[in-house]
Parts: sequence; structure tokens; C-alpha cells
Amino acid sequence: MPSSPNSAAFSLDEFAKALDKHDYHAEKGQTVHGKVCQHANEGVYVDFGGKSPGFVPLQELGLRPHAEIEESFPLDSAWDFLVTSEQNDEGQVRLSRRQLQIQQSWENLAELEESGKTLEMVVTGTNKGGVVGDVEGLRGFIPRSHLMHKDNMEALVGQVLNAHILEANQDNNKLVLTQRRIQQAESMGKIAAGNIYEGKVAKIQPYGVFVEIEGVTGLLHVSQVSGTRVDSLNTLFTFGQAISVYVQEIDEYKNRISLSTRILETYPGELVEKFDEMMVDAPNRLPLVQSKQNLHDKQEQLEKN
Repeated sequence: MPSSPNSAAFSLDEFAKALDKHDYHAEKGQTVHGKVCQHANEGVYVDFGGKSPGFVPLQELGLRPHAEIEESFPLDSAWDFLVTSEQNDEGQVRLSRRQLQIQQSWENLAELEESGKTLEMVVTGTNKGGVVGDVEGLRGFIPRSHLMHKDNMEALVGQVLNAHILEANQDNNKLVLTQRRIQQAESMGKIAAGNIYEGKVAKIQPYGVFVEIEGVTGLLHVSQVSGTRVDSLNTLFTFGQAISVYVQEIDEYKNRISLSTRILETYPGELVEKFDEMMVDAPNRLPLVQSKQNLHDKQEQLEKN
């Protein structure tokens, strides 16, 4: 028996509602996967299964401008996008590749900051405070005081600099980098444990003296100053004073250098009694130090056995 016009209309309404139930509803902040279905002068349209294709403005296609979008985003090419707007009356949303890539860049930076690994920044300009550049599509900044080569910052424009993260704050869109750790690592490579070096007193604390050697600073602990008690380090050392020290240990992981003058003494208290004479002769005392070290190692071996 043929159906009536009313029953046919009812079936069409039901069919439309059934289609609506299967429409993919994308919400702002959600990541969707879709194919480019149309090019336009102001952007591209993407079919991701929604009621209407999503629209990606030109400036949201990526972190860097795309000269030929037909080549960069050919028809039927599939990509991930971030939904950046709620649906309009026609069910269309705005999408972005750029925002998705920015999120990924911040996640990558968080991993680099945690691991302590270096990253690369392409220098794009300078200001009074330092240099700015591109880091995975983000704007990075290295203060002048944290640059390895700070005398001619203009010459750094266009160069790729290796650096560590000093501060990464996605909420404030702030990325500050430093080259000090790299510079220190290079300087640490110029010195070796088991040798005597001349340095300068950089700081005096109750627990020891910080000595700068080849651009890095090591600690001469109060217990390693002399074989006799030293009541006040200020009676022996002054800021900027040139002294010779023995490098006992270099801990690159902890970025720590342990120094000693005690091991340079021919008898306990020599440094206190004849500071100037001992400093002059210190570079010649490496055989004495090595002899002491060998004796110490033998004693340790006997104790273990």
C-alpha cells in the first residue's frame, strides 16, 4: 500500500535527525584530524567529519608563512588541527595548525628544560638587553650578560646559537635562554684534575675561597687550605689575589671543581707561615703532590684489603 505524503515527510524529518546525531561536533581547544577539501584566497577549508568544513586562515597554517598554499597543503592532504572557535550558525569552526605547533613547541621546551639539554636559536635581531630569535617558532631572548660573544651582538644576527633554558613560561609567552653553562663547560675542558693552576680569588666565605681558573670557578674548602687550623680566611686571602691551587676533582655533572693548597705544603702550616714563598714555588711542587697522592692511594688499597 503506498505511503501518504504525511508519512513521507515524517520519514525525511527522522532521517535528517539521524544525520544530525552522527555529525561530528568539535569543541574549542580540541585537536581534530582532517583533509584539505578547498583552497581559498584567505585560507583553506578542511573536512574533519563535522556538519561543515572547518576553516584555517592563512596566518594559522603554520609557524612560518606559506607562499604557495596549494603546494604546502594540497587537496586531500591530511593534517592535525586545533579547534580555535565554537561552531557558528552554519556549524563551521575555525582551525589552526600554528596554535597546535606552538603547543608542541612548549611541550618540547619543557622536556629540554627538565633534561638540561641544549637547544638552538636562530638570531633574528638585537635590542639593548641582548639578542632575540626563533626557537621552534617561538620568540626566544638571550640577555647580553648570558651571551658567549657579547661585544658585537649585531654580528650574531642570522647565526644559530646553542643555549640552555633559563626561564620558560607559556602563560606569559616568555622564553629566556643562557649560554653560560655552555661557556662554563668549554672552560672546564681547559683544566684537568691532578694539575696545578694559577687563579684569582673571586669570593671569600667562612667555609672556603672561590677561585677563578680559566674562566670557571672552583672551591678551595677551608679544610683544604692548610694542614693546620686557619681561624680566618680573610687573614690569608683577599679579593682578586693571584694564588696557585691544585685541582683535586672536577664533577661536570654537578658543575663543581674541588681545589686544594693543603696538598702543596711540604709540612702542615707552611701556607700560613710562608704564604708568598709557597705561592712562588707552587708550580714546581707537582712531583710532591703526585708522591703524596700515590701514598694516599696505597694506604686506601691496604685498608680495603
